[in-house]
Amino acid sequence: MKNLIPFNVSVNQSELDDLKARLKNTRWPGEAESAGWNFGTSETYLKELVNYWIGEYDWRKQETALNKYPQYITDVNGIKIHFQYIKGKGKVTKPLLLTHGWPDSYYRFHKIIPLLTEGDQSFDLIIPSIPGFGFSEKIAMPGEAVADLWKTLMTKNLGYTEFYAAGGDIGMGVTKALASKYPEVVAGVHFTDVGYPMGQEDPGTMTEAEKQFAQFVQQWWYSEGAYAMVQATKPQSLAYGLNDSPAALAAWMLSFGNAGASPEILEKAFGGRDELLTNIMIYWTTQTIATSVSMYKVEAMAQWGGAAPLQKSKVPAGVAVFPREAQFPKEWAERFVNVVSFKKMDEGGHFAALEVPDPFAEELRSFFYSISSGI
Repeated sequence: MKNLIPFNVSVNQSELDDLKARLKNTRWPGEAESAGWNFGTSETYLKELVNYWIGEYDWRKQETALNKYPQYITDVNGIKIHFQYIKGKGKVTKPLLLTHGWPDSYYRFHKIIPLLTEGDQSFDLIIPSIPGFGFSEKIAMPGEAVADLWKTLMTKNLGYTEFYAAGGDIGMGVTKALASKYPEVVAGVHFTDVGYPMGQEDPGTMTEAEKQFAQFVQQWWYSEGAYAMVQATKPQSLAYGLNDSPAALAAWMLSFGNAGASPEILEKAFGGRDELLTNIMIYWTTQTIATSVSMYKVEAMAQWGGAAPLQKSKVPAGVAVFPREAQFPKEWAERFVNVVSFKKMDEGGHFAALEVPDPFAEELRSFFYSISSGI
């Protein structure tokens, strides 16, 4: 292993005092009567959450939990990368790289760590923070460039000759790029989504199920996709308010997380208010909201700049579709990855690793241990 510096999360008390003062001094805009979540994040709900944040939430307790597992800082191609690295305890272990998305963080996977590192079939888990997120370097990079970093992290910094990879949301794009660009070292990949129709597809090549999926996605973007349009066009304008006001940061992140779900489901997805706030705190204490939302812009710029599309990989891919995720058909997934396993899950949504850790972990274990590889 190369240049690994042990790391612990530690936030100065002055920063926590400043946070509490900002929360107490929030200027509430008011909301229309019976607005609920129809105009964005419910003020009624947010006030309750902020009061809990001020009076009951214990960051020091959460900080201790964040430091439960080994984590490191390392230099990868000149970029500072933070990652958790937990060795499996089973007779057989396989290296598995897990990549998060937005508005979550490396914390997305904390519940499945004990589930995948114990037992006879276990994994060495590598869970990095994408550049621009959390404790990695504050720089926005497109997903393909992140995949290049991950390949170097796994092979040069950690010394693996082959590894598995999984991810959803932004992590999906990074994982897909890994499989496409580096099939000689990526032995298998797993996804909970594979991308969405953006109106560039030839309808003549689409099945009826794919057309229905495309129609659903179009309607979803019109009703819930404003966050992505802003972040892909004017992320810096957005960042000033979110980096200055913790209430605004929470409102923006919760507005996305609540898409199509009640507040109760939203809290369940993150495991309760403490875990919901801990994810937000990772952004707040590192001041990485600006670089995280800017990733949407640099990704869009890479695509607008005429970057060649990634070729479909031959790396074996497992796909799990959770019921509160966009319901894409198998043939849609087969356009992008080499699907050898396609499952419809019984419960869960976009943040499956947080909401339903047991079935999600079992899905990863059963898939990666079912495919043939030299690992």
